[in-house]
Amino acid sequence: MKKIEAIIRPTKVGKVCLTLEKAGYPGLKFTQVENQGMLEGAGYQLRGKTYSVDLAFRAKVEVIVKDTEADRIVSAIRDAAFTGEIGDGEICVHEMEHVISVRTGESVEFAI
Repeated sequence: MKKIEAIIRPTKVGKVCLTLEKAGYPGLKFTQVENQGMLEGAGYQLRGKTYSVDLAFRAKVEVIVKDTEADRIVSAIRDAAFTGEIGDGEICVHEMEHVISVRTGESVEFAI
C-alpha cells in the first residue's frame, strides 16, 4: 500500500475530490495547512504600503492506494490540482507497512 499526500490550493479541493471519487478512491482526508516561505513576492497592499505574506494557506489531501494504483492516482491529483502557477503544491508518496485499528488493535486491510 502507498499513502499519497498532496499539498494543493484550497480552491482545488473540490476538483481533486471529484477526480479521486471517479477514480475509485472516495475515502480521503483533507486538512488545512500553512506553508511558509515558498511564494516569492506574495503579499498585499493596504493604504499604499505593500506587506509580505509569510504563510500560504493550502489543503493537504491524503489517500491510501494499492501499490499498482499509485502512479495513476498521483497523475489524477496533479491534473486536477494544476494551474501552472507558482504555489500549485507538491505530492509525496509514502510506503505503508501496515495500519492498526485503534478500536481493535488489529492490522487493517483496506478494501481498496
